[in-house]
Formats: sequence, C-alpha cells, structure tokens
Amino acid sequence: MRIRLHGTPAETAATLTALAQVLTIHQVSRPYPDRPPSTWHRIYLDATPREETRQ
Repeated sequence: MRIRLHGTPAETAATLTALAQVLTIHQVSRPYPDRPPSTWHRIYLDATPREETRQ
C-alpha cells in the first residue's frame, strides 16, 4: 500500500516510527515541502502489513 504522511518534520518522523511497529516499510520518499509559509511537508511510504499482525 502507498501511504502519505503530511505534517511537521517531527510529526512525520514520529508517525513513521510508530507505523514501522505494525507495517513492513519498503520505501520512504524524500520529504516534499509545502509551499511557504507552510512548515509542513509530505513523505510517501510503500508498506505492507507485517505477517504477525495479519488476521
């Protein structure tokens, strides 16, 4: 699956860490900054559920 994280750099880093606990992260894109004056950016993940979390 493809997931987009959108927020501050600290928020996206924390969310990526949390998602890595339940998903196998295959690829993480570079950060794409929003247009100024926004301080948010986007990153895209390619991930799959971990086998042990599938039911």
